[in-house]
Amino acid sequence: MRILGISGSLRRDSHNTRLLRGVGNLLPEGAELVLFDQLAAIPAYNEDEEYQTPPAVAALKASIAGADAVLVATPEYNASIPGVLKNALDWVSRPVQDTPLMGKPAAVIGASTGLFGAVWAQAETRKVLSTIGARVVDREIPIPQADEALGADGLPLDDDARELLDATLTELIELAEPERVAA
Repeated sequence: MRILGISGSLRRDSHNTRLLRGVGNLLPEGAELVLFDQLAAIPAYNEDEEYQTPPAVAALKASIAGADAVLVATPEYNASIPGVLKNALDWVSRPVQDTPLMGKPAAVIGASTGLFGAVWAQAETRKVLSTIGARVVDREIPIPQADEALGADGLPLDDDARELLDATLTELIELAEPERVAA
């Protein structure tokens, strides 16, 4: 099983990218997490250029299409989704009839340096993914004060957060299993 990881942060030492890498070590045998690393190369969405797909957008769409599930890790910027992540999802949603997210199992996790653990950004990202047509795990994993909350392995130190993360991954994999059998 292949899970595509998308970090909504471009920062070199991103807590969310670290979290995704840590999640890769939690996956059961036979499952792998592949990180999409071209988010910064995606230009601003422009409807006039919708049918002239930029290379980074084509790479993202192909990566989503080739994955059994998608896992997004997002920080929270101004109580919402980082612009670069929303922009990428806007590109992937168009044209509507060709989005690789239609019916794709997806989950959202997030860490932030603030006190709320990116819960608003997670909710907004789940809403966007659902609107595009993904089958989204409806669960929040607040990881506040990420500087102290994440261990050296990128995973939450808090037992409750770790349990929520495990439950989310389990549900995402269960959602993706019927897709693999049907394929």
